[in-house]
Amino acid sequence: MTTTYGTIPSSPPPKLEYITRAKQRVKAGLGTRRPWKTMLDLRSLAIPDGGISEAISRVRVNMAYFRMNYAMVMLLILFLSLLWHPISLIVFLLLMAAWLFLYFLRDQPLVLLGRLVDDRLVLIFMAVLTVALLLLTDATLNILVAVVVGVVVVVVHAAFRMTGDLLFEEEEAAVAGLVPNSGAARS
Repeated sequence: MTTTYGTIPSSPPPKLEYITRAKQRVKAGLGTRRPWKTMLDLRSLAIPDGGISEAISRVRVNMAYFRMNYAMVMLLILFLSLLWHPISLIVFLLLMAAWLFLYFLRDQPLVLLGRLVDDRLVLIFMAVLTVALLLLTDATLNILVAVVVGVVVVVVHAAFRMTGDLLFEEEEAAVAGLVPNSGAARS
């Protein structure tokens, strides 16, 4: 009769395996966002020299580059505004599950009715759905103020964040409309 006392199992027990997979998926999903250190680098903040046109250009580039980070900032501001409205907070937490499933933690592109859905479209749909459903609760003023504050914070950051140090991949830059799509020219 052999004993297995003192041996270490080679794989986690079945119940822990689900937790391990969930942790890996969260890390992989949130890994698509840009590093907060890059986004919040104080050395990269400066008043646009070229006036309004440069500020608009910076906003466009930064919005494309830090899209997921900006979505998280907006959702955090919205969450903080709902802390004293329990019904709205419950609705928000349910919507956060949808955000996690449809936007933050997806590891494959979203396909709906056999068509590939762009991340920007998912972001816009989820933002509109979140605000619309929250407006059905009795926290309308809080929600509208939070959305305005969030938009101001994001646009001000995007306008003052210099874009010279951002590293776009060729595909990302083409999708963001920052350079012509060179893949189409090669075909």
